[in-house]
Amino acid sequence: MSGLDGLYQELILDHSKHPHGKQLAPEEGRTATSHQRNPICGDEVSLRVRLSDDPDVIRDVTWEGSGCSISQASASMLAVLVTDAVEERGGMTRAEAKTLVDGFREALRSRGTIPLDEETFADAAALSGVSKFTARVKCAMLAWVALEDALARA
Repeated sequence: MSGLDGLYQELILDHSKHPHGKQLAPEEGRTATSHQRNPICGDEVSLRVRLSDDPDVIRDVTWEGSGCSISQASASMLAVLVTDAVEERGGMTRAEAKTLVDGFREALRSRGTIPLDEETFADAAALSGVSKFTARVKCAMLAWVALEDALARA
């Protein structure tokens, strides 16, 4: 294992053991929740998105779930991306979220040919290596699919 792979593995384990955003926020204001399950391995994630007064701007993302370290870390990393956008710019737009989900999906389906950009995906870039393991892609995608579904419901 290269030094970078080891660092990425530690980052995934850290997010799994110390998850960010793991506790569903109350349903107040404009919210939508999506529950996603991976029937192959039993991973589950319920993700709630809360929108600001502007229905095009995400105020926060919270979640709860159970499963492997990859699915739990991925949900945590996604929550951090949204939290950072809120702190830096006052929120993340639906268009920005769609671009993130689409880019994440493309990279994870690439079988290792498209790495996730650290500047765009922050800690979630550590999940690039998952794309080489087809059976684990759905684990990493679970929260991202839940965000996409919740936004469609909101």
